[in-house]
Amino acid sequence: MQTQEAIKQRRSVRSFQDKPISRGLIEKIVDAGRLAPTARNIQPWEFIAVTQKEILKKLGQIADTGSFISQCSACIVVCSEDTKYYLEDGCAATENILIAATDLGLASCWVAGDKKPYAEKVKELLGIPKEFKLVSLIALGYADLPKETPSKRTLKEVLHWQRF
Repeated sequence: MQTQEAIKQRRSVRSFQDKPISRGLIEKIVDAGRLAPTARNIQPWEFIAVTQKEILKKLGQIADTGSFISQCSACIVVCSEDTKYYLEDGCAATENILIAATDLGLASCWVAGDKKPYAEKVKELLGIPKEFKLVSLIALGYADLPKETPSKRTLKEVLHWQRF
C-alpha cells in the first residue's frame, strides 16, 4: 500500500475479531513509531506491547473512553520521558503506528492518555515509571465490521494560502 492510500484508509475501529496478531507485525508497527520525528532527536518514547487478554481487559476497564481495548488483540501503549516536547513527539509516534497498522491490514483506535484521570492507574498496572507521561493507548486488531468512511472537510475548505 502507498502512504497516501494508508492515510486515506485509516479509520478508528472499536470492534475487533478474536484473532491474534503476530509478534512480527507488532514489531513492524512499533518500529514505525520509533522512526517518528522528534524534537532535537531526543526520542523520549517507550512502547509497551500488551497482548495478554487479562491485561487488555484491565486496560479496557481502567480507560473509560477505551473500553473496547478489552476486546482487541493488542494494545500499544506509548509513554514518554517528561521532556519539553513529550506530547508532540509521542503523538507523532502514535500517528506513525496508526498508519503502519492500516498499511499492514490491521484496524486501530487511538485512546488518549495524557492528562486523563486514568493515566496513573494505567502506569501503575504496566509498571511505567512515575516520571514518565502516558501519551496514548492504541487498540489493534482485525476489524470485526467493515470500516465506514467518515465524511471529511474538503481540501478547499481547510487550505489557506498566505493568510487565513
